[in-house]
Parts: sequence; structure tokens; C-alpha cells
Amino acid sequence: MGTAILEGLLEATENDSSSPISRFLVSTNSEGSAGRIRNKFRNDALRLRVEQSHNKEFMQEADIILLGFKPHMAERILGETGVKEALAGKFVISVLGGKTPLVLENCITQDCQVTTRPCVVRAMPNMAARIRKSMTIIEKNPELPAHLHETLVWIFRTVGDVKELDADLFDVGSMLVGSSMAILSVGLDGILDGSVMEGIRRSDALQMAAQSMLGMAELFR
Repeated sequence: MGTAILEGLLEATENDSSSPISRFLVSTNSEGSAGRIRNKFRNDALRLRVEQSHNKEFMQEADIILLGFKPHMAERILGETGVKEALAGKFVISVLGGKTPLVLENCITQDCQVTTRPCVVRAMPNMAARIRKSMTIIEKNPELPAHLHETLVWIFRTVGDVKELDADLFDVGSMLVGSSMAILSVGLDGILDGSVMEGIRRSDALQMAAQSMLGMAELFR
């Protein structure tokens, strides 16, 4: 998901001098992941830096931090030495499933004297972010300053559409925009299999089915 968001943001900001984001710092868990991202976005090397295990350093340097690792890694990563201080007062956006802002704030500030707490919000895009067609759910936060709210919405509108939901509806909204794609693809696979059995090439069947689904989506809208 992090790579999909990065791809959408890089494309959206490529020729936009008014963009609030000009540089991207990516810290990965392994050198293999870092190498794959560097290779994938090698044409953006001047404004993208990718390193393995540079969490604290990049958090210190960045103004906006996007948490895109696996949810079970939250306590370990946010509990690394120096991370709590690096995130003090920062704007932190989480796309971690099942982790509320309060849980993440507690992971960041526990057992540490931090005078300024980070501002943590959560959002849930889907994989269509990579082609800038995501439907992203943002949790409403009435305490979020207006300028940070504008930045949050801008970030995810660069990769698709945005819908804000109350905290008690966030989880079901996340399932709707995320899991629904996987569920619907099962039916599509069955349709494609049937088409192939009747003699249509799978690539042709997929092209026709995808266009039909695009039309269906527009009718629903």
C-alpha cells in the first residue's frame, strides 16, 4: 500500500510547483525492498531517497510522516530509540489497519517525556492509489487544525477520491473500500473462466469485462 501511495504522489507532484510536498524519504525494513523501490522509481531519484532502517533519521527530517508498515510492527517501530522524540509535534498519517490514532499515540509517547505530542490521524486508501483511482476513507477529527486537514485531504485526492467518516464508522468504511475489491474480483475470475471455456481468449475477456465494470460503476455513481 505504501508503494501504491508513493507512486500516485510522485506522479501527481511531478510537474506541480505548488505542491506542498517536494521531497520523499522512504525507510524500508529490508535492503531488498529498498532496492526494488529505487529501481521502480529510478527516474525520480532527485526527489526520492530510499534507505533501509532509517526510521528515526527520516522522521526527524520530514514534516509529514506516513506510517505504511504492517500493523503488528507498530510497537517495535514506534518504540525504536529516538523515534518518540523525532515525532514530537509532527503530523503523522497512518494507513495501518486496526490501529486507532490513540493506540499509535500511546505507542509513540509511552515511557518518554515528550513535551509536544504528535498529531496522529488515520486514513485507508485502496490499491487503486497506484493509478490515482483510490477511494480513501479518512477518519473525522474535529481537533485537527484546518491547514493539516487541507494537507491530509490533498494528499489522498492526488491518488483518487476521499470520503470522511466518523470514528465509529471508520472500520466498516475501510472494509468497504478495501476488501470489496478482493471480493468482487472473485466473481470476475469466474466470469473470465467461463468465457475462456466458451472459446474467448482470457486477455480479450478481461478487456471486455473491465470496460463493462467501468460502465457499471459510472451507472452506480
